[in-house]
Amino acid sequence: MKTDIQIAQEAKMLPIKEVAAAYGIAEDDLELYGPYKAKLSDQLIEQTRTNSDGKLILVTAINPTPAGEGKTTTSIGLAQAFGRLGKNCLLALREPSLGPCFGIKGGAAGGGYAQVVPMEDLNLHFTGDFHAITSANNLLAALLDNHIQQGNALQIDTRQIVWKRCMDMNDRALRNIVVGLGSKADGFVREDHFVITVATEIMAILCLASDMEDLKKRLASIIVAYTYDGQPVTAGQLQAVGAMAALLKDALKPNLIQTLEHTGAIVHGGPFANIAHGCNSVRATKTALKIADYVITEAGFGADLGAEKFFDIKCRKAGLKPDAVVLVATVRALKYNGGVPKSDLSAENTDALKKGICNLEKHIENLHKYHVPIVVTLNAFLSDTESEYELIRNFCKEKGCAFALSNVWEKGGAGGIELAEKVLRTIEEKPSDFAPLYPDDMPLKEKIHTIATQIYGADGVSYTPAAEKTLARLTDLGFGRLPVCIAKTQYSLSDDQHKLGRPTGFTVHVRDVYVSAGAGFVVVLTGAIMTMPGLSKSPAAYGIDVDTEGKITGLF
Repeated sequence: MKTDIQIAQEAKMLPIKEVAAAYGIAEDDLELYGPYKAKLSDQLIEQTRTNSDGKLILVTAINPTPAGEGKTTTSIGLAQAFGRLGKNCLLALREPSLGPCFGIKGGAAGGGYAQVVPMEDLNLHFTGDFHAITSANNLLAALLDNHIQQGNALQIDTRQIVWKRCMDMNDRALRNIVVGLGSKADGFVREDHFVITVATEIMAILCLASDMEDLKKRLASIIVAYTYDGQPVTAGQLQAVGAMAALLKDALKPNLIQTLEHTGAIVHGGPFANIAHGCNSVRATKTALKIADYVITEAGFGADLGAEKFFDIKCRKAGLKPDAVVLVATVRALKYNGGVPKSDLSAENTDALKKGICNLEKHIENLHKYHVPIVVTLNAFLSDTESEYELIRNFCKEKGCAFALSNVWEKGGAGGIELAEKVLRTIEEKPSDFAPLYPDDMPLKEKIHTIATQIYGADGVSYTPAAEKTLARLTDLGFGRLPVCIAKTQYSLSDDQHKLGRPTGFTVHVRDVYVSAGAGFVVVLTGAIMTMPGLSKSPAAYGIDVDTEGKITGLF
């Protein structure tokens, strides 16, 4: 079997103008970045705003193994299958971060014969959106420190600065740093921090903003610090908004590329779901819904993170109503949740499968709470066995869920026909009655408790004194109606990555809380989750290279 990058490099791509034309998008509505990728113009988004919406399909998953189990691959293959069935379908996906690309997971362009291309461009610098976000974030940090250096007219308490610098790379050495060392002219000495770009509020704002006016309003609301008397200081007060918006002007426009089978893919934004809200941009999703009859989108990591945030943050904020959910599972991930080490996942083990299938059961129960019809699919691996498939198929039948096997990694769209037909039938026969899990006016602590107990299965929630104090402060400042974005490990339903399967009898530990006022949610940090990941002992970067002719190898 060829590697993912070999398959992608051998693909015969269509000029992006031809891909766009299949959806009625004129060449004048494209801003080309070479022959195979383009940004969609503001004019197109405005012109299509009054079109009727297509059907929205969310692809989510059970808790994965550390290597990931193919949720993006399934999304892409499903879209290709819709195309083979003659359906007008668009993908709406997130952009990959360089952190996992050079870390453990690799890129996020799909796999096998279910990929979006150009794969190397997407996984590396793409159209520069992440660089723009990083620059805007760090401009605000520079203006903040400069304001303090130039006299601190806003009376910022340097012990209460909450804005962090960022870069789109896993670099644990930057989590906690000291800035301003040197002479008096080099700034005020203080502790500072870095987060990865995909965990920043700027990323969340870009993904939730409807247009430039909304973007600037959100940027102005960012809280960067507090004064000596405890009042918030915003980016608007630092006069940073205009320059930040200028840096983000082009990044606000969604990107169009294609799958290996020439299905259109709008790829835009990329917040992580374990430390951010895990969805592509509202602009991309809404534009896709105005252009296509069916839109397939995904949310990061398992449904306890990505789907919950998609429903309770993105859909709530954007007024979206998903029509169906595809829940991706793999034999490997279920055996992993049944206690099998990563190194032994290829061996048949129905006992471990029976033990780990409780993880799938919990995710099915969780998704039912949002009143959206579910289709369970197994992303097939070559090491799977028929007896393992039969066990999972019968389990889904007992739970009243539609089930389909997906072979899109091996066969592309042809391997997703069964899944596509099940999804289409589900949309026709089971109308969605979507509703978020909790109301806006529920207090912040009750929102956290609701997610922890109903979605994670916890007995309750504990808080550090600092987190308790911050929640009370945020409520007093008027942020109590915001949804919550819980940062939690992706490997477990609990906040402890070692508790696999369907853990019970545990408490979720909240260690810190802060508000992303511009994005419009309260971030809750649990367990040992880090907003700046680190590299593994043998990161993927070791295997990436480029030859004298410019051909990249080692990406996956």
